Amino acid sequence: MPPRKRPEAQPSPGEAVRPQSRGRRSPPELEPEAKKLCARGAVSSRKCESCSVLAELCSLQIPPRTSGSIIRDLYQHKLGKATWASLQQGLQKSFVHSLASYRVFQKAAPFDRRTTSLEWHPTHPTTVAVGSKGGDIMIWNFGIKDKPIFLKGIGAGGSITGLKFNHHNTNQFFTSSMEGTTKLQDIKGKVLRVYTSAMSCKVWYCSLDVSAKSKVLVTGDNLGHVVVMNTNGKELWNLRMHKKKVAHVALNPCCDWLLATASIDQTVKIWDLRQIKGKDSFLYSLPHRHPVNAAYFSPDGARLLTTDQNNEIRVYSASQWDLPLSLISHPHRHFQHLTPIKATWHPRHNLIVVGRYPDPHLKSCVPYELRTVDMFDGSSGKMMCQLYDPGYSGITSLNEFNPMGDTLASSMGYHVLIWSQEEAESHQDHERE
Repeated sequence: MPPRKRPEAQPSPGEAVRPQSRGRRSPPELEPEAKKLCARGAVSSRKCESCSVLAELCSLQIPPRTSGSIIRDLYQHKLGKATWASLQQGLQKSFVHSLASYRVFQKAAPFDRRTTSLEWHPTHPTTVAVGSKGGDIMIWNFGIKDKPIFLKGIGAGGSITGLKFNHHNTNQFFTSSMEGTTKLQDIKGKVLRVYTSAMSCKVWYCSLDVSAKSKVLVTGDNLGHVVVMNTNGKELWNLRMHKKKVAHVALNPCCDWLLATASIDQTVKIWDLRQIKGKDSFLYSLPHRHPVNAAYFSPDGARLLTTDQNNEIRVYSASQWDLPLSLISHPHRHFQHLTPIKATWHPRHNLIVVGRYPDPHLKSCVPYELRTVDMFDGSSGKMMCQLYDPGYSGITSLNEFNPMGDTLASSMGYHVLIWSQEEAESHQDHERE
């Protein structure tokens, strides 16, 4: 009788066999090492600092693993067993989980002054335009090896405060600047049209938005005026709508007659461009406790995201514009030599993206708190994820995802950083070769 083979050990039901990861260790894997370093007692200052950084890495908000399947969610939706909202929620969970593998894979430092504005190309997912405090503009396609387009500015006093591509001709873009102009120019630097030009060095333009559908341009200045023009250059109106500088203007992407203006007079106002008769003809005035850096409509136009100059992010809903849907406590205080921090929306998911500037005066601040890029749920205000790359530990003032929603651009002082998944990084490196 032949000998019976010994059966191989099988994993118990429900037990998953995971291959060992070859990439970088995640913060939870660093926890035992951090505890070991902290337990050694008196060590050199460098070792103590390393210990603190490791401990802080362990406290980073990491998205949990999800057991759901996108294919299953799509199938359930097709059968009518899952609502569109639940499908969107499943897709968002999957994306949030993928953020754990995001790393900085491209960087550029083309300017001699800090970056002040950032805008993605509307149709090329690897092309981003960046403006500097000296008026320089870089148009960078990081997906190819060619040198980026660089347009030299005037230097001191030429800060680019607003930057938008022309959707009717993407070889052109609109800018507003501290030079005192709002203009249209092409990627070769040729000025095609000047929309506004201040006659005094005491007046400059701080913000810009353009509606491709209605061909309307809106800009705001440091004295509280808002100018609305059509893209052919005809001025529609010019009114003082705030008591102080208009830090940001935004047209609703779905109802482009709806305008939001944010000011350092501690208010955000919502206007109907069809019914403006004077400074008191706003639809809603949203008072804040501090000056306001930005006000962005969500991609579906149903919500408004505001960022103040201290530690508060607010979300308002179209169902009741004058009452905040949620208040998010977040450190991003104003500093004279730092580009104002602005929270933005993810283009595909209900997520808020914002850079962190730890404030030791806040009770929530912890020792050696990292300068992360934070992601919040747009409905609940819950922290979903924090991005951090040890090689780039500065404050990221501007953070925006490309229109596809899979690549993040950040401005950090003089640097421009591009974040993506490690798998996507290796694939793009292979394509460039």
